[in-house]
Amino acid sequence: MKRYIPRTVAFLSIVVLAFALAGCGSKHETAKKIPADLPAAQVRVQTVENKSRAITEEVVGTVRAKLRATMEAKLSGRIEKMPVVLGQRVQKGQLIARLDAAEIAARLEQAEASLHQAELDWKRTSALFAQQSATRAEYDSAQSHQRVAQGAVDEAKAMMDYVEIAAPFDGVVAKKWADVGDLAAPGKPLVDIEDPSALQMEADVPEAIVSHIQRDSRLGIRVDSADSELTGVVSEMAPAADPNSRTFRVKLDLPPTAGLRPGQFARLVVPIGEADAIRVAAAAVIQRGQMELVFVIANGHAQLRIVKTGSRVGGEIELVSGLNSGEQIVTDGASALVDGQPVIVKP
Repeated sequence: MKRYIPRTVAFLSIVVLAFALAGCGSKHETAKKIPADLPAAQVRVQTVENKSRAITEEVVGTVRAKLRATMEAKLSGRIEKMPVVLGQRVQKGQLIARLDAAEIAARLEQAEASLHQAELDWKRTSALFAQQSATRAEYDSAQSHQRVAQGAVDEAKAMMDYVEIAAPFDGVVAKKWADVGDLAAPGKPLVDIEDPSALQMEADVPEAIVSHIQRDSRLGIRVDSADSELTGVVSEMAPAADPNSRTFRVKLDLPPTAGLRPGQFARLVVPIGEADAIRVAAAAVIQRGQMELVFVIANGHAQLRIVKTGSRVGGEIELVSGLNSGEQIVTDGASALVDGQPVIVKP
């Protein structure tokens, strides 16, 4: 007589057998992942310790020329000549633009003619007054007309001086707002001139951190074109906040730096405090996909440890979690190690 085995018991037996086989396979694969005969690797290590670092806030800003000017005409007129181009270097007193001066020249000629006639009348009246043939009122009137005519000539000559616009200092033409044939008028810009030899950074600092900035203090500045962080000196600080943005305008003088130009984007690094953090050599951290790993030395073997990194400070990187102070990590040769591999520490 055949013994009956329920289907449920049979199914459970198959499942248990499958898990047993899977467990055997997993152990076999694990054994293959960490061979027992790994050779000892020579490495250099670093003892992890807490280090003090400055807590900073970055404020975006712009590099600008310390000396810059927007040239405008003092009178209206058609631009007759503009012998400068964008990016051209100009010297102090060099001609920037000349306006059409036909009307002003005619006014000057008319004023000079009136002055000539007034001087003749005044001389004639003076002679008659000396001979008592002219009254004091006639003498005073002739003298007054002569002075008025002289003033008209001086005014016309001053306007003739405004016909030519000259550079106020040595610099570079940074922008052209007009060209030959355009109408110039007071308040209408013609060209912008900047002196690139002296640069500064301008930044609008939020009111929450402006108290950490003092006049003449030295702060770090990061510019993409510069190989290293620059140091600027605070030269100007706005005494009141902008009512719209609630920020304070701060200006810092920059040292002469190759490749630094007006208009470039910059970041002002403002220290706001200090904190202790674990920092290790950047070469000790291995990037594998999305994971950041280090090898910790324990009992003469390298053990893989997942860590979380923070900011980079020079050649070091901050570790937010994963390590404790006093542990030793591999700094040289970490990329070639295997988890559990024996190591020999180089002196």
